[in-house]
Amino acid sequence: MASVSSSSCSSQAVLPVPLLLQLLPRCRLPRLPLPPLGLSACARKGGGILLPLPLPAPRAAEGNDGRAVAEEQDSEEEERGGDDGARDAESAGASRGSGRFAADYVSLGIKEPVYEVIEVKSNGRVSTEKISRRQLLKSSGLRLRDTRSVDPSLWLMNSMPSLLVREQAILLNLGSLRAIAMHERVLIFNYNSPGGKAFLELLLPRLNPRNINGGPAMPFQLEVVEAALLSRIQRLERRLMHVEPRVATLLEVLPNRLTGDVLEQLRLSKQSLVELGSRAGDLKQMLIDLLEDPHEIRRICIMGRNCTLDKLSDDVECSVPLQKHIAEEEEEEIEMLLENYLQRCESCHGQAERLLDSAREMEDSIAVNLSSRRLEVSRVELLLQVGTFCVAVGALIAGIFGMNLTSYLETNSWAFWATTGGIAVGAVAGFFLMYRYLKARKIL
Repeated sequence: MASVSSSSCSSQAVLPVPLLLQLLPRCRLPRLPLPPLGLSACARKGGGILLPLPLPAPRAAEGNDGRAVAEEQDSEEEERGGDDGARDAESAGASRGSGRFAADYVSLGIKEPVYEVIEVKSNGRVSTEKISRRQLLKSSGLRLRDTRSVDPSLWLMNSMPSLLVREQAILLNLGSLRAIAMHERVLIFNYNSPGGKAFLELLLPRLNPRNINGGPAMPFQLEVVEAALLSRIQRLERRLMHVEPRVATLLEVLPNRLTGDVLEQLRLSKQSLVELGSRAGDLKQMLIDLLEDPHEIRRICIMGRNCTLDKLSDDVECSVPLQKHIAEEEEEEIEMLLENYLQRCESCHGQAERLLDSAREMEDSIAVNLSSRRLEVSRVELLLQVGTFCVAVGALIAGIFGMNLTSYLETNSWAFWATTGGIAVGAVAGFFLMYRYLKARKIL
């Protein structure tokens, strides 16, 4: 331990190293610039191992003026801290807003979904483009939860057909067809699917001005809705026309021709009818719900116009009286359009249900026929078992006489014929007795 006496150094006190280390954490020094380090007088004289001590800094003034430098530096640090806090708050406020949606994906480490769609405009122009979910929501005015019904990645969860009407768009989910119809364009998802191809084949000729034949053109969103419903119902009708002759042929052949191939064809036809009836029934229920909700129909009519719906009376209010008159006429046209496709859907659904009922009745008839055949087989088996029992009793008697024991019957010539005739008569008599018993009990 290095130490120095007080007599050898009167102006400055030199503390031992361990004691100095213990006192340093308890000292609160003002925030002053560090002066150049120097050694004490005792260290210059070579007395022991000493720590370098800081030279005394010049004081600003005696008394209260001694804290002037520290207070000025503290105030400067507080001002700099306040400016930094203000700049941080401004930058944080600027980062929120439009970038919040993309920041969610970045913070979660999830890549933003990008859809490859076909865009069909009202003039019939077709183009393929890739659009992100953020761009889709911004251009269509939809919310994030609205896109769930048309998102191709959620097709297992959204198998039910739906037609959702929003302020600026109509969302169509009809089987494999997923589309968003707006005032001047429509975006088609899964355009390579059978539903997407059938929809494009019907929509593009409708947008050709040569096919209008001089009549008034319908609004673009109504053309899209009608083409979607028509393509869906035509696909259901084609499947019904394909299944119906096959079912009719099977009904003529059965139940006289019961083979494995015929029964397998019946099973496949029944499965197709169940699927067809389910899809037609779901589409039928969607159209009924839409017809029973006039508010949704009026929202379709005012789309793209300077019109609103009264919250109390649900009437159409337009700034131009002519637009109100056109919207009312379109409402009637939409109702007639939906009723027409509802009748076609009901016809398809009803025919599928009738064919399915016929197939089920044929299955019941086949089951009854097979049951009768199994009953005949069971009767024959029972008769054979009775005959086997009677013959077994005769074999028991023959086994008794076949033992190598002396019975004194073997010396008579007539004993063999008498024993054989008795066994045969007894077996036949036992068989008829058992047969009459089973007939009396209605087992045979």
